[in-house]
Amino acid sequence: MSELLRIDWRGRRVLIEYVWLRAAEAKAPLLVFLHEGLGSLSMWKDFPARLCQAVGARGLVYSRPGYGRSTPRAEDETWGLDFMHRQADEVLPALLDALDVSQPAWLVGHSDGGSIALLHAASHPARVAGLVLLAPHIFVEDITLANIRRARDDYEHGSLRAGLARHHADPDSAFWGWNRIWLHPPFARWNITDALVAIRCPVLAIQGLDDAYGTLAQIRGIAEGVPGTELLELPQCGHSPHRDQPGQVIAATNAFIHHRRQR
Repeated sequence: MSELLRIDWRGRRVLIEYVWLRAAEAKAPLLVFLHEGLGSLSMWKDFPARLCQAVGARGLVYSRPGYGRSTPRAEDETWGLDFMHRQADEVLPALLDALDVSQPAWLVGHSDGGSIALLHAASHPARVAGLVLLAPHIFVEDITLANIRRARDDYEHGSLRAGLARHHADPDSAFWGWNRIWLHPPFARWNITDALVAIRCPVLAIQGLDDAYGTLAQIRGIAEGVPGTELLELPQCGHSPHRDQPGQVIAATNAFIHHRRQR
């Protein structure tokens, strides 16, 4: 059962929904899960628990402000071009501090969550043991914007809103915060490749060959910016490798973390 924690963020107090997995394993590696642009704690389903069990790790899963049961986005609140930087440099450190987490964590980030993980590793290297990135973004592609427009149509006229309502107390908060900033014309120039040179931790970047929201240029660009990055390109896999190919993702992540910890 998830809990709610208050943190101070940009002059206001917000509630963060979170849950610990295998919390008693205090000496085990710590995995922190960062969800996608429409995700939440509950949308991970059982993947975090399965991964933590396989790795022998404890886990922290949470919903960012605007998502899940965390404080929703105000109706008139719009996100800026730096919204992922704010999550990486403000919300995540505040959450870890509030939970007294000092142990360097392995960040498991999906889509926008993968981008946030990269930014956090670049600006807070001492807090990060390594990165496992699932379909991350480092720049904006036409394929991404085209399918975000399709998602807007599905939300307004199809079944997407009803589906998101099962995972968000305020689905409009989650959807429109994400959709409007990604489709804001200046956001087409968003690019975090320059931040990659500051990353010093090991990186595993995973992407499906059938990803409708990005091409392999994303993870290959990460490998160019962070030498030693391990890549896993999965066939018969879309934008959610942990749902489409969970067995391969879990096996690769387990091997990656244990190999790196033995060095």
